[in-house]
Amino acid sequence: MRIVIVGSGVSGLSCATLLLRAGHEVVVVTADPVERTTSALAAAVWFPTAAGPADAVARWGATTYDALVAEAAAGVPGVVMRESLTLLREHPEPDAPLPNWAAAVGDVRPARPDELPPAYPAGLRYAVPLVEMPRYLPHLRASVARAGGTFVVRRLERLDDVLDVAPDLVVNAAGLAAGALVGDDTVFPVRGQIVRVANPGLDLSVRDEHHPDGRAYVHPRTTDCILGGTLDAGVWDTDPDPAETEAILARCADIVPALAGAEALESLVGLRPGRPAIRVERDDTLLPVPVVHDYGHGGSGITVGWGCARDVLDLVAAVD
Repeated sequence: MRIVIVGSGVSGLSCATLLLRAGHEVVVVTADPVERTTSALAAAVWFPTAAGPADAVARWGATTYDALVAEAAAGVPGVVMRESLTLLREHPEPDAPLPNWAAAVGDVRPARPDELPPAYPAGLRYAVPLVEMPRYLPHLRASVARAGGTFVVRRLERLDDVLDVAPDLVVNAAGLAAGALVGDDTVFPVRGQIVRVANPGLDLSVRDEHHPDGRAYVHPRTTDCILGGTLDAGVWDTDPDPAETEAILARCADIVPALAGAEALESLVGLRPGRPAIRVERDDTLLPVPVVHDYGHGGSGITVGWGCARDVLDLVAAVD
């Protein structure tokens, strides 16, 4: 089939990749080049964040985990396995179950005392994929182009603005814009501010989801570290807040003392596409051709992207 994919973030490009492999003709319609999408700003560590429903996220996340592990092993640009530490503010009960995400990761163990920063009594150690989006997204785009996919830069007002491309099917993977294109008013922005600093030699990702001053995470990349961050539901402001920058630096120094005194190279804000539940389903009511939706990933785009794309592929295969 001739398929138009709306959106060139990680979701759209993942769908494009799988659909091209299945033999379809793919046109990607995007409002912005890949380097200006929300995906390009993502810290992009595999870890379910601000997305539901839980059972589906677990399934999509497991599929994506395996796909990214394979890409890391194959040397795909920007994809590495990163040793990680989730900090706990109190000792868990002896029989407490591991978090839901641990089933996909497999090898999760209690952190040793020497692996914990001051004032933290417990933590979990594991390895997950980290994706450097400034390298990975151009790789995906180039892969799609090499496989025969084409790109059209166009800002849409409505989803039917793509009908002049004569598609047999449309995939709606437009991120935050996806809801407005189809009249879905359950989509909302989840503002995320992050700070980029030079990497002083770190190779361990660290996070405290329950820091009293706000979420704190440190994700080392090749030459820099991404520090965060915020989850401000319903906030459209994309201007970095200097006070928030200082607060992020302070609480990240709490969890990684080696960052004490680090200077911000830049502060960035992205608007994640929030929704009460990720939408991956076929819709035959919007256009003269079928539409398959893939949006509402919240802060979990890199965590569920390949899993959602696999479901999109199955939905497309079921079209008569």
